[in-house]
Amino acid sequence: MSSARRWAVTAGVMTGMFIAALEATVVGTAMPTVIASLGGLNHYSWVFSAYLVTSTVTVPVWGKLSDLYGRRLLYQTGIAVFLIGTLLSGLSGSMTQLIIFRALQGLGAGALVPLGMTIIGDVFTLEERAKMQAYFSGVWGLSSVIGPIVGGFITDQISWRWVFFINLPVGVVAAIVIGLALKEPKRTEKPKIDYAGAGLLMLAISLLMLALVEGGSSLRTLLTTENLLLIGGSVILLGLFGAVEKRAPDPIIPFVLFRNRTVAVAVAAGFLAGVAMFGAISFIPLFAQGALGATATAAGSLLTPLMLSWVAMSVVGGRLLLRVGYRIVAIVGFTVLTTGFVLLAQFQRETARGWLYFDLILIGAGLGLTMLTMLIAVQQAVERSKLGVATSLNQFSRAIGGAFGVAVMGAFLTSGLASRLIEGAERGTTGLSVEQARLYAENPNALVDPAARAGIPAATLDVLQRAMADSIHNVFWVGAVLSGLALLVTFLLPAEGRRKEERKIRTDNNVGEKMLMAEQTTINRRNQPEAGVEGTSLKS
Repeated sequence: MSSARRWAVTAGVMTGMFIAALEATVVGTAMPTVIASLGGLNHYSWVFSAYLVTSTVTVPVWGKLSDLYGRRLLYQTGIAVFLIGTLLSGLSGSMTQLIIFRALQGLGAGALVPLGMTIIGDVFTLEERAKMQAYFSGVWGLSSVIGPIVGGFITDQISWRWVFFINLPVGVVAAIVIGLALKEPKRTEKPKIDYAGAGLLMLAISLLMLALVEGGSSLRTLLTTENLLLIGGSVILLGLFGAVEKRAPDPIIPFVLFRNRTVAVAVAAGFLAGVAMFGAISFIPLFAQGALGATATAAGSLLTPLMLSWVAMSVVGGRLLLRVGYRIVAIVGFTVLTTGFVLLAQFQRETARGWLYFDLILIGAGLGLTMLTMLIAVQQAVERSKLGVATSLNQFSRAIGGAFGVAVMGAFLTSGLASRLIEGAERGTTGLSVEQARLYAENPNALVDPAARAGIPAATLDVLQRAMADSIHNVFWVGAVLSGLALLVTFLLPAEGRRKEERKIRTDNNVGEKMLMAEQTTINRRNQPEAGVEGTSLKS
């Protein structure tokens, strides 16, 4: 592929990733207006849960299908499904319709990021991918910063429906660019699709995600009978999935991949890093609002230094990867990430706000050094025919880790808050009655709602904020422990030096050049006119 064509492919991939990243931030801003228009406050969380579940469970399926049918077809199909769900979401006449169409939108979104990164892995070398990390990190950083702003402006000035419609022309452009620029060899063999494995995997992960998303508000709700049944059903289906995959001629997830130590370590570390990443994004704004008394706008702006640091260190990590290898970069990144969480867990209400920004910069730097570094490590460790499923496994493990982390951390938070308030009320040290303590413990939203917070007496508000701060500290300690585990796991990465990587690249390039030369020779022979015995021999 020419340089211009490859950059056109990159533009198409980045555009598709941008609409997926923007969708994750822009919709939340519009939801209060959506509820006012459609009603259905009791189904509020399902608007997000439906999208999260479907966009997660389909990731490995999209990756495997792209290995079988090609990246271009599957990427365009993913965009088409996403845009259909987007259009229908904007046309929704009820909350039920919106939830269904958001689930459809998520089905397509599951293809955009992993297949986009797989396409980049196909068309660029290791050096080029490492240097391009800034572009892809910048997409996520930009979407996290402008998403709430764009969502609020569109909702206030036009209509909440245009929060969805705005993605349509952008998605169409991405699909057209990929269709015109990305050229792939024709596939003559008929693929064998593992339908049973795909169905069992998606159903099993759907049950698990429902249990985590809907039951993770507290330990009590997480361990309800309904949730335990969902988790049990998921475990049984995963067992059946494993049995089916062992017999499948071409399984959705080839278990042989996990014999590759780089892939196994990257998946485990990605899961743990996902817990830390989504925990930080979810609970740092809550800490600012509930414990420090910040406004929603100020709390959301706290993520800006984290995202900027993430983008900057992605650039640095890409350059370092070429010099010292991915193992050292990943170890340094997880060390920085763990340090950031340890410092954050010790942050007090009286601590200078500048230290909070410093902690967030450390966490962002750790994420920037690890996320795409581990992805590149996986892509370098597998053969081209398994690039799609390996890349999607990396993304899938991170998403599952995020759902697990938010659920478990949320359960720790609400349980810790309840125990502190109720025990303090029973000892008479908080100035609250036991009934008041139970009420605030069951409804901590009063701490983040400015109107409700204004009606709480100053002394009571101070007690509640201190209890919230102490409870969230435990959440950050969970993030520190899991980041530390990811660091230990990363030490198991193969110590692959730069010279070995260069030899692999040269070998791959030589093989590719030989294949192209052989193909060109065959074409030249076919185009030669027949000239007696010699011409017939050449044609044959």
